[in-house]
Amino acid sequence: MLSYKKINDITGWVVFLIAAATYTLTVEPTASFWDCGEFIAVSYKLMTPHPPGAPLFLLVGRIFSLFSGGEALSAGASENAAFWINMVSAMSSAFTILFLFWSITLIARKLLNVVHEAPTTGQTMAIMGSGIVGALAYTFSDSFWFSASEAEVYAFSAFFTAFVFWAILKWEVVADEEGSDKWLILIAYMVGLSIGVHLLNLVTIPAMAFVFYYRKFKPSLTGAFTTLALSSAIVVAILVVIIPGIPSVAGWFEIKLVNGLGLPFNSGIFVFAILFIGSITYGVMYSIKHNKRWLNTGLLSLVFILIGYSTYFLIIIRSNFNPPIDENDPEEVTKFVSYLKREQYGDRPLFYGPQWTSQVGRSPKSGQYYEYGDPIYKRGEDGYEIYDYKTEYYYPSNQKTLLPRMHSKQPHHVPEYENWMREHGYRFKEGKLPTGAQNLHFLINRQIGFFYWRYFLWNFVGREGDIQDSGALWFNAEKLPELLQSAARNQFYALPLILGLLGVAFLGVRDNKLLLILGMLWFFTGAAIILYLNPPPIEPRERDYAYAGSFYAFSFFIGLGVLALYELLKDYVKNTSLSAGLATVIGLVIPVIMAAEGWDDHDRSSRYHSVDSAKNLLASCAPNAILFTGGDNDTFPLWYVQEVEGFRTDVRVCNLSLLNTDWYIDQMKRKAYDSEPLPIRFEHKDYIQGTNDYIQYYNASKEDQSMNLEAYLNAVQNRSRQIGQYAKIEDIEKFQTVLPSKQVYITTDAEQIQKLDFVPQKLKPLAKSSIEWKLNRGGGIDKKDLIMLDMITNINADGWKRPIYFSTTLSSSNYLGLRDHMVLEGLAYRLLPIKHGRSQGIVSSEVMYDNMMNNFYWREMNNPNIFYDENYKRFVFNARMQYMQLAFDLISNENDKEKAKEVIHKSLEVMPDNVFPHDYIGAQFVSLLFEVGDKETAKTLAMQIAPRTKEMLDYYVKTRTTSGSEFQRYASTLGTLQSELEANGEKEEAAKIKAWMDELSN
Repeated sequence: MLSYKKINDITGWVVFLIAAATYTLTVEPTASFWDCGEFIAVSYKLMTPHPPGAPLFLLVGRIFSLFSGGEALSAGASENAAFWINMVSAMSSAFTILFLFWSITLIARKLLNVVHEAPTTGQTMAIMGSGIVGALAYTFSDSFWFSASEAEVYAFSAFFTAFVFWAILKWEVVADEEGSDKWLILIAYMVGLSIGVHLLNLVTIPAMAFVFYYRKFKPSLTGAFTTLALSSAIVVAILVVIIPGIPSVAGWFEIKLVNGLGLPFNSGIFVFAILFIGSITYGVMYSIKHNKRWLNTGLLSLVFILIGYSTYFLIIIRSNFNPPIDENDPEEVTKFVSYLKREQYGDRPLFYGPQWTSQVGRSPKSGQYYEYGDPIYKRGEDGYEIYDYKTEYYYPSNQKTLLPRMHSKQPHHVPEYENWMREHGYRFKEGKLPTGAQNLHFLINRQIGFFYWRYFLWNFVGREGDIQDSGALWFNAEKLPELLQSAARNQFYALPLILGLLGVAFLGVRDNKLLLILGMLWFFTGAAIILYLNPPPIEPRERDYAYAGSFYAFSFFIGLGVLALYELLKDYVKNTSLSAGLATVIGLVIPVIMAAEGWDDHDRSSRYHSVDSAKNLLASCAPNAILFTGGDNDTFPLWYVQEVEGFRTDVRVCNLSLLNTDWYIDQMKRKAYDSEPLPIRFEHKDYIQGTNDYIQYYNASKEDQSMNLEAYLNAVQNRSRQIGQYAKIEDIEKFQTVLPSKQVYITTDAEQIQKLDFVPQKLKPLAKSSIEWKLNRGGGIDKKDLIMLDMITNINADGWKRPIYFSTTLSSSNYLGLRDHMVLEGLAYRLLPIKHGRSQGIVSSEVMYDNMMNNFYWREMNNPNIFYDENYKRFVFNARMQYMQLAFDLISNENDKEKAKEVIHKSLEVMPDNVFPHDYIGAQFVSLLFEVGDKETAKTLAMQIAPRTKEMLDYYVKTRTTSGSEFQRYASTLGTLQSELEANGEKEEAAKIKAWMDELSN
């Protein structure tokens, strides 16, 4: 007969195999949207990701990428690398499930009081059932499954969370045995390693501290508060003292010794390292000599945390090699500290600070609306030089409050605060601060309620869909309109929640200490993170992955709910094996339902369009082009296809968000693969941080006074050279300059433009001796705008040999008012030295036709069995718009209806209606199809769109869940379809739509 240990081990590995198979079968074969493209690229070539970095993830990802051989595209390029780096998350997640299973069985065994003795057969079955159900419930939970299928850090971080909590439970069992401290040191080492992945693992420390406290001390209220305080102090010490603190002190030594004593560079770091290592070594030797057990364990734990943390040397080492992706360029200790602190993202007030209605005041120290902080250094020829000072806006004390939850002054956040306050009956006006009660209400209702409980219920109750801000799906199975239906609409009937609450109640009766420990684990990995992050009212994407640790903690309760069922059934079923079996079967219904409901929307095994959309954008560009892009989903897939697959490396991708930083401009001035450096004449001192960050207009009202842009840029550069390097605070304002007006021009060679073969023949007559336009910025331009204008003038001076493109996904403000000088060539606008004057833009039909018909990638986009979420649909709708634009131009400007018909049919073929249902945007294809003489397809498409449109209008009338503009958009679509069908002789269909319109109007 198998021993309990063997049963536990074998069952755990079976659960592991179920999880591993699930994640392997559903993992994405290439780079997903958001940060995944970046992480795969930087892992594949060991480069520097965005702060604060994830060096251990990069190292492990690089190891996994070595399995991708066999289908190399070219030297150093592989199409399979993405799959294998995604498998880091899949395997990490499977091991998370393994350690979760073993953790649940450890706790279940303790609850049955059979820790040091062999459980009976019935008890063993009940313990295994608890572990299986709890672990599989987490396996198929929405947020965890999502992270397990892509190359992000959260799955790997979850593994460390599961491992260290399992390890502390293992220590608890052997705590009185000799050598048990090795478990604590192992935990410290894993915590140190986890820093190189993500900091979420640190919030498990308070729960682990209570395991230690209850095992070693007699419980008391004072002791509990002391344990909580000390464990919180450990978390703060790691976050503040170890992670940024040690490099900060090393930086202080470096500056003092190099600048003060004239020693060579890195001398201070070397001296600090000797002193620091020597101090710890002395402490360890002292603890051994004087038999100080806990001092020795504590110091060794610190050593192993630091050994784990040492993976961060990868960031510094690789940054010094200046790889193509080298975010923040943290190759020096001063830059590295800023990198670790994520200073580029700014701070959010936690306990005290300003709010969204707070007004800045003049600082009594600086006399400005901001205060100067610590100096920022850069490496000079003989020492470290101050080139800027950290600044922050000054708010008088009467403009600050305790616990400022409504804090963000971002323009897109302010209306959301206003809407929330209005919806909850609060009045607001400029200069009046929200009260403490209102902030507390916002914390509970919006931050915790919307940004935590909603996600919690997604995982254990059900989810309405994949549209941003979707809510929980309780027992309401109301049929949604077709356009709102989604495979991500998952109904769990709240069964996981119910079983979990049963587990909570069972623990409360059996062992309130364990309830407190697991409750703390749940709180600190969930709601406490909300308190720390202080999220704004809206986010660019759902952030449920950040709280997956909390859902891990709740899975313990689900598993222990099976144990509760077992105890209840024992009163009615005397055979304990049978009652354990029944409890397990009942519990297994939950993960089975979760798997069945979640499989279709978590299966990414055939999705490629995140990468194909990037290829299509690059394929829209001429050779050696400059491509301006915006957000993460624009840029990171581009980085992936260039760095990993070696696709179109002649195109230089230039992210406009990053172009506001000096380090990124430096990188853009270097050659990368087949791409020449960007034509930027400004020197580093002209755009160094604090210099020309924002340039105001001197007199924006004088629209008629146009300014020579080349002369202005020369003046800016000359002024930088005259002022030179500064180190005094009062000189900072002198480094700024102004623009005389919004109206600018550059001189061009009209005769030369006529000879440029990339300018469409129909546009050559539009060439002029100068290009004049109005900058579409409010009160001034950013540094990125200045650099873009510099590139444009330099390319103009060079005869427009280097193509410039703007992604169609950029916001209009990023076009700098140049839309009248752009032509559409696919998914990107090309800037040309002409002016067409069409606000809607103009199409270079021959180039765009070739790109979109012959050079684009659409793998599996016509497969109705693949789930495409909201992010994918945005790119699909954008592509449809460009096909529509091309078809319209071919009809109206080229009079080539045959080609236009081909274009429309191409769009319908590669993005078919049965995968991406047409809505009001697709209705515009109907008129184009009638125009090219394809009445049958036009009628079919119209009668696909019309019922969906009516269905949406009926739904909005019933639920009142949309704005008036959205309702009007659908209503006008019905009218457009009806008139098109009527005008083209389709009387029966037109009459049907007319009847629907009459029904709605009544």
